Amino acid sequence: MSHFAVLTAATGISDAQVTEVLSALDQAGAPHRLAGTAVEIPCVSLGAALAPDGCDLNLVPAQGREKQMLIADMDSTMIPVECIDELADFAGVKDRVADITERAMQGELDFEAALRERVGLVAGLHRSALDQCYDERIALNPGARVLVRTMAQRGAQTALVSGGFTYFTSRVAQAAGFAINRANTLLFEDDKLTGDVTDPILGRQAKLDSLNELAAAGGFGADAVIAVGDGANDLAMVAAAGLGVAYKAKQALRDGADAVLDHSDLTALLALQGISEGQWAQD
Repeated sequence: MSHFAVLTAATGISDAQVTEVLSALDQAGAPHRLAGTAVEIPCVSLGAALAPDGCDLNLVPAQGREKQMLIADMDSTMIPVECIDELADFAGVKDRVADITERAMQGELDFEAALRERVGLVAGLHRSALDQCYDERIALNPGARVLVRTMAQRGAQTALVSGGFTYFTSRVAQAAGFAINRANTLLFEDDKLTGDVTDPILGRQAKLDSLNELAAAGGFGADAVIAVGDGANDLAMVAAAGLGVAYKAKQALRDGADAVLDHSDLTALLALQGISEGQWAQD
């Protein structure tokens, strides 16, 4: 079979749901359960198959399925929040900043200009507020640590590349197990945010450049990369990757992704590569 239909859901996949999908697939083989949350079915195409309610159904090529590098966005991908929005809450401007963030992630605003505007709105915030923000507001999304540690354990490169800030990516990368993290650097004066970041700003093109640079350094091409994100600024790297994943994403990214996950946790990225639960790193 040339492809696999991969059925995933954070709440689990039932045998009845597998049967429902199997009956609609084009030239399907026997299903194989990868985990309680994931089942793969060899097939030629999805045919008329649709995802059962509360599940994700994606088609992936059988050839070159397991990837040699994971590159991931941070905000609303590896973690459930946008760090700049949470910082803005401490500065009393969350509604205004969150609106700009949403429009930027939808692709309605220039990312770099939107980032500068939002950082300007939190000028004067003390460093201690960033510490408090991380401690109280930032946590890994379900499956993030297992995903990253499993990829690393299997010899893959792992990189967290964010349009956010190194203050947070350094901590999130350590918590999840990423080997590399890249983001924008906030500027401080007397332990208070100046309202600016260092140049150049890491945005859509820089994410793509990071993918290409790290893949080349590893001696493989973009086809050996799995990339995941949620917003328009992730589109270039997701489109370039051998397997580009839109995770609970904006429409601008969903349209350009190979796989779309709305109902799964991040271990679904392992299932898409055919890596079964028995091979996952222990959390």
